[in-house]
Amino acid sequence: MAFSVVSKKSGKTYILHLKAQQRPGGGVTNLYYFAGEKKAGALDALPEGYMVIENERTGLPMLKKKV
Repeated sequence: MAFSVVSKKSGKTYILHLKAQQRPGGGVTNLYYFAGEKKAGALDALPEGYMVIENERTGLPMLKKKV
């Protein structure tokens, strides 16, 4: 089952996804994003060392690294 978060502001459910982006130098950057529907790249769990916060103005969830 995919990791999901419900927005406190809108009540809409968002699902966490991962996209591996190839960089010109040969490295790979992991891009985490939330989407309203399940697509390819949906994650089953929150990545290690991250927490979910919500933008107060828009109600959209975001990942933030733990301190």
